Amino acid sequence: MPKNLRIGLMVLGIIGVFMAFAAGVAAQATVPPATTAAMPAAAPLTVDSGDTAWVLTSSALVLLMTPGLAFFYGGLVRRKNALATIMQSFIIIGIISVQWVLWGYSVAFGPDLGGGLLGGLNWVGLNSVGLEPNGDYAPTIPHQAFMIFQMMFAVITPALITGAFAERMRFKAFVFFTILWAAVVYDPIAHWVWSCTGIDGMAAINGCAGQPGFLRGLGVLDFAGGTVVHISSGVSALVAAVVLGRRLGFGEERLEPHDATMVVLGASLLWFGWFGFNAGSALGAGTLATSAFVVTHVATAMAAITWMTMSWVHHGSPSVLGAAAGAVAGLVAITPASGYVTPMGAILIGLGAGVFCFLAVDYVKHNIEVDDALDVWGVHGVGGMWGALATGLFATVSVNSAGGSGLFYGNPSQLLIQAVAVVVSASWAAVMTFLILKLVDVTVGLRVHPEEELEGLDASLHGEAAYAVEI
Repeated sequence: MPKNLRIGLMVLGIIGVFMAFAAGVAAQATVPPATTAAMPAAAPLTVDSGDTAWVLTSSALVLLMTPGLAFFYGGLVRRKNALATIMQSFIIIGIISVQWVLWGYSVAFGPDLGGGLLGGLNWVGLNSVGLEPNGDYAPTIPHQAFMIFQMMFAVITPALITGAFAERMRFKAFVFFTILWAAVVYDPIAHWVWSCTGIDGMAAINGCAGQPGFLRGLGVLDFAGGTVVHISSGVSALVAAVVLGRRLGFGEERLEPHDATMVVLGASLLWFGWFGFNAGSALGAGTLATSAFVVTHVATAMAAITWMTMSWVHHGSPSVLGAAAGAVAGLVAITPASGYVTPMGAILIGLGAGVFCFLAVDYVKHNIEVDDALDVWGVHGVGGMWGALATGLFATVSVNSAGGSGLFYGNPSQLLIQAVAVVVSASWAAVMTFLILKLVDVTVGLRVHPEEELEGLDASLHGEAAYAVEI
């Protein structure tokens, strides 16, 4: 079949899916809204065992995502850097877990210092973060259950960035960068989007009866981390790739993944763990968690199919690695929308993720030649932006009465609000990441020596090998 004909059929297929979605919107006009797991504000705060069990299970699922990411990234690098790449994700679990307890959680979710910009140090060392529920965040689970769930988000976010500077950053520089980035980029953005400082008698603003984070106060919808996790890490990854420069041999030799099976294993673990990421963000076991679970799966499936098809059309073969990357792109894109959209909306979000992220990765590699080693910007940056904007298109209160409706459900202003969140979070992440990298560079140095890079970071930095035998 001629290439132009194949592309034409794809375009017709996309148009057909959008038309089916429009018909579905009309048919759903009388669907009653689903309720969230949260109890009425006036009800006494008691721990619900089912909600608590689900959130703790979800926390474990989200924790599993970081080792899954380690396998995903570890398979994409060359053999001589596999162990060093896996180590970065693994040790981040330790670094950020401690940072979160010491001050990160307080800065991200603690009582607001003013204007919804930053949390205070009231909860340093988990002071006052006990086993009773906190009604501002999750009235049916212990406060520590909410804290540990959010910790796992804080853990994986800087780990995502490591794919951009894979195979060339010094380990000491990586450690300092991770700590500074979490404190200066992740914690403030999490506060802007998700925080709530309750004030008695205040009317609720975007679900917060008190002082919300400033983006939450604008009405931004981000159910599970499109801005907080993916835009912040994706933009930071692009900045890091530019600042560190290209790997030796980039553009001159093929820097191929050494283990495609490991990549697929990692993508599969990410897919599995992401159900905790998104459905767990309902903070209870109920209708909203169910809806988030369903749309997470169908968006991911659609994105995997789409990326594989795009690869087939453009490069002549249905890429296995492309399908894995597409699945991750779909997971990224549905994240902010997962608590607000219908299954048909999720399919369109997955479709967009497969197309836009594929094109972004292809463009970065072949046009501007930035060495984003493992395509973090194309998958997480572009996927996160598309997901945030798509929330402003497909969100509907028929799914979540505590959320809002988007453009296709009669509220065009939501799309503008989402665009503001994209610009603000991306700008902050870009500027702060650049400054952090420059600070680390002048203090300990960012990049390994050329001879260390040629030898491979497994041996030159860690003195170990990923494999005992040649493969």
